[in-house]
Amino acid sequence: MTDQVPVPTTSPSNRVLRRALVWGSIVAGTIALVGGIVSGLIVGSIGVWSALLGGGLALVLMGVTSITILVANRFASNPNHIGIYFGIIMGGWLLKFIFFIVVVFSVRNQPWLEPITVAVCLIAGVLGSLVVDIVVFLRGRLPYVDEAELRR
Repeated sequence: MTDQVPVPTTSPSNRVLRRALVWGSIVAGTIALVGGIVSGLIVGSIGVWSALLGGGLALVLMGVTSITILVANRFASNPNHIGIYFGIIMGGWLLKFIFFIVVVFSVRNQPWLEPITVAVCLIAGVLGSLVVDIVVFLRGRLPYVDEAELRR
């Protein structure tokens, strides 16, 4: 009789990535809310919309990274699918870059936009996302060895 260790169907990092996605969304929403209140008091309704755009951009840019890695992890366990894994991640990052460039060039001269507010909220969202990622990954308790089989 052989004792087989069951092979996990998901990567241990999926739990950490989901937690980073949830906390990153909370941080981006908080930055959009606080930025909207402060900029709304200073600039008016233009500042509110600009803060919401900056916080929303930070949320989308952060979310695409976590979601593409979560999707790509489904292919990571099979060595024959490693090209698909890296294709999903690189494709997601390329789409994220193109999306950012398109949004920036399409809204840069809009009369309803306060560019300083968008920039401050976007930068705060990116920095907040980095802090969330660091804290979540440090507290994530990821194993050093995956799918190890112990001998008797």
